[in-house]
Amino acid sequence: MSIKIAPSILAADFINLAEDIDMVNKSEADWFHIDVMDGVFVPNISFGMPILKAIRKEAKKPLDVHLMIIDPDRYIENFADLGASILTVHFEACTHLNRSLQKIKSCGMKTGVALNPHTPVNNLTDIIKEIDLVCLMSVNPGFGGQSFIENTFEKIKELKKLIKKSKTSCLIEIDGGVTNKNASKLIKYGANVLVAGNYIFKANDPKTNIRLLKQL
Repeated sequence: MSIKIAPSILAADFINLAEDIDMVNKSEADWFHIDVMDGVFVPNISFGMPILKAIRKEAKKPLDVHLMIIDPDRYIENFADLGASILTVHFEACTHLNRSLQKIKSCGMKTGVALNPHTPVNNLTDIIKEIDLVCLMSVNPGFGGQSFIENTFEKIKELKKLIKKSKTSCLIEIDGGVTNKNASKLIKYGANVLVAGNYIFKANDPKTNIRLLKQL
């Protein structure tokens, strides 16, 4: 399986968002990673449905939507209508995770579950077969540009064992602080999807940085 690269739109230039979307369309990236933050679950507010609608209009690749919000069940149908291909909710935000995942599936989207840096992987033991993608946060969620948390490598190993034991095809996505300096090791340990923000959008040549990650 080739590694998927998902540029994080949170790091894009919102004055020239259409240009950045076009860049991703023309690059070797696989998905658009969209972080939706409510200022409650995480200490930051990003953007909401009107921006996502605008992105969907221009994007030619799947939307990997990551909800960093409380009570995400209220909006699952809305994000399906807006064209999300994958909808990721946080383990920490879902009182009834199984119900949330069933609703995501019923709306025709792939299911994702995100874990904060200090949430143990074994919390997913009883539900891993219902998950298409696990997003391991490698920084504390809420802001871009943070330093990568090294313990992420151990969590990938644990998650890989759980997936193998459960005989599922769940993907492992890494979100936060991903660069060319740690990407090879992340892939070696078992990551399938790399989310990168500043490393791509703050670069002099974003498409080259995407290619460097894709070719690892």
